[in-house]
Amino acid sequence: MTETIRLTAAQAMARWLSLQMTEEGERFIQGVWAIFGHGNVAGLGEALQALGNDLPTWRGQNEQTMAHAAIAYAKTRKRRQAQAVTSSIGPGATNMVTAAALAHVNRLPVLFIPGDVFANRAPDPVLQQVEDFGDGTVSANDCFRPVVRYFDRITRPEHLLTCLPRALSVMTDPARCGPVCLAFCQDVQAEAFDYPASFFTPKVWRIRRPEPDPREVDEVAALIRGAKAPVIVAGGGVIYSGAETTLAEFATRHNIPVVETQAGKSAIPQAHPMNFGAAGVDGSAAANAATASADLVIGIGTRFQDFTTGSWALFRNPERKLVSINVQPYDADRHGAIGMVSDAKVAIEKLGERIGDYRGTVDAQARADWLSAVDAHCAAPAESNALPTDAQVIGAVQRATGEDAIAMCAAGTMPGALKLLWQASAGGYHMEYGYSCMGYEIAGAMGVKLAAPEREVICFVGDGSYMMANSELATAVMRRVPFTVVLTDNRGFGCINRLQQGCGGEEFNNLYKDCNVEAQPQIDYVGHAAAMGAHAVKAQDIADLEAQIAAARGREIPTVIVIETDPTQGPGFGAAGAWWDVAVPEVSDRPQVREARAAYDASRKQQRAD
Repeated sequence: MTETIRLTAAQAMARWLSLQMTEEGERFIQGVWAIFGHGNVAGLGEALQALGNDLPTWRGQNEQTMAHAAIAYAKTRKRRQAQAVTSSIGPGATNMVTAAALAHVNRLPVLFIPGDVFANRAPDPVLQQVEDFGDGTVSANDCFRPVVRYFDRITRPEHLLTCLPRALSVMTDPARCGPVCLAFCQDVQAEAFDYPASFFTPKVWRIRRPEPDPREVDEVAALIRGAKAPVIVAGGGVIYSGAETTLAEFATRHNIPVVETQAGKSAIPQAHPMNFGAAGVDGSAAANAATASADLVIGIGTRFQDFTTGSWALFRNPERKLVSINVQPYDADRHGAIGMVSDAKVAIEKLGERIGDYRGTVDAQARADWLSAVDAHCAAPAESNALPTDAQVIGAVQRATGEDAIAMCAAGTMPGALKLLWQASAGGYHMEYGYSCMGYEIAGAMGVKLAAPEREVICFVGDGSYMMANSELATAVMRRVPFTVVLTDNRGFGCINRLQQGCGGEEFNNLYKDCNVEAQPQIDYVGHAAAMGAHAVKAQDIADLEAQIAAARGREIPTVIVIETDPTQGPGFGAAGAWWDVAVPEVSDRPQVREARAAYDASRKQQRAD
């Protein structure tokens, strides 16, 4: 007779999750972020409390932002570990949909367990239930369907026997990796079932390394050997594969310059002689010159997002061929690329074996000139009483931190500025730019620090993003998770204000001074952060910012440093950045818009359809 264990469905889920292991002998699901309500407190809440530290539970302040912390954790752990997030039904669940989309776009694993309506439908409609007049199976949790890799609704206790292994299979598969939603009906959470004892045998989940098709290796190797000026575009897949050293050695041996995407930045440290910096809209002069003239562009672990490709107007050598190495065929076959479906590390190793002593061409002087220009651009302002630019703020933080620092951000001006100017050490960069979600920063910094407690974490956030979501600062204080927040106050949405003007528009509804308000808000960010328990100060100038960064080390709580910046200054200089396709109106009474449209039409002619 099969041995069984009688448990509620919630108890069975929690126990099973606590027994899913990595090859390193750690739990794959490190713990559960939870805000309890009537849809999960009695069932899953009781089960998690009983497990204690076998599957820790952490309380957040907002369902979206605690999910952001979980996502940042998984990204920092290179997708080798993840966390779960649970909420009640209704608004608690739909609050997490934005975070699910963020994880989906960035290919990051997180397990969402929202409570759901009663499977037996006896008390319908229950508090917070969303009803579809034409479909009785719909609930608010159906909002997750387009933004997760796997969705299931648990309407019977025995559904766990199939849905839980499916969920972990998706989260640990490098090609399908992403968020999972298991909508858990609240009555089913409390129902008991005799589960097979074998279901709770600990399982080790291995991250596969898919091997490439030998024919694809032959084709790509031949293209490299025939190229005069190849360039490598390093994406996040390099980091998730653990291929950082392999790529650095390959680029050095074969003299091929490497340019970075937001997700791939810090795969190779900026100090490496083959690292030509960021590519694309927010790219370096050296990187964009190399990619514009390249006759072979080799993408490794990248989706070729529009910021990387200059909206597909950057790779404009008429002889250019495009190679895309990716574990996901959907990404490998973009834009007519010659696809090579493979783990990044395996692919680089096999190509290295096939191309022998091949060497490309590198313009080392262009790289040196660019780095010299960065140093000048990020230097402290000559006048200490002038409002600093974002570049000068970045320079100050760079000078005040060491090799162990991780710079992180998500939205606004700073992502472009950091990609362009931050000189990252290995693993010293964390950017959420697939979804570029305002409000990710504070919670994300906490997740990064939880995943890498040995490193100094610097969170760059603008006043706009800070106002959208800052409450997990209180969580970090409660949990004693130290990181440093550099809050740049430009009194509004400075990044979009500049984009608005760049498209010929009049300043409108972005900076507070241009909004339909009776009075501009005078927000005391220092007082606000201090009220949540953080150590908060206002830096008087760049020199003071450097001193405050140094003083933050050693604290066991977050430090928030506020500094006012000039909203008129963007992150770049000269002709470094590439064009970005932001549609400009064809018809307008404003001459500035008509001029911008003419420039837009001229730039569109550089776009390539292939």
